Amino acid sequence: QVQLVESGGGLVQAGGSLRLSCAASGSWFIRYTIYWHRQAPGNEREWVVVISAGGTPNVADSVKGRFTISRDNAERTVYLHMNSLKPEDTGVYYCSAKFLDSQHWGQGTLVTVSS
Repeated sequence: QVQLVESGGGLVQAGGSLRLSCAASGSWFIRYTIYWHRQAPGNEREWVVVISAGGTPNVADSVKGRFTISRDNAERTVYLHMNSLKPEDTGVYYCSAKFLDSQHWGQGTLVTVSS
């Protein structure tokens, strides 16, 4: 069974940092590409960062230079490192795991950046 649990969200001032975690339930993890998406109030969910099963990262232009992603296969966890946070980074952050036609989502963690 594929389960993902996000954690690490919270309230932070603009310019601050947070690290989000996405913990996976089983050994399937190492085969999956892991995404972080976010959804701001009233907006559609958008892709933020991704890391392949082999560890290759890619970052959306909107967060390039501020957000990075890493994965620890031994811990079955992916981390989203967020620096220089802006109020527009506020939203619910979701991780998802994708392999071939299969994609699974976590429940999300709320990040609020105050100005």
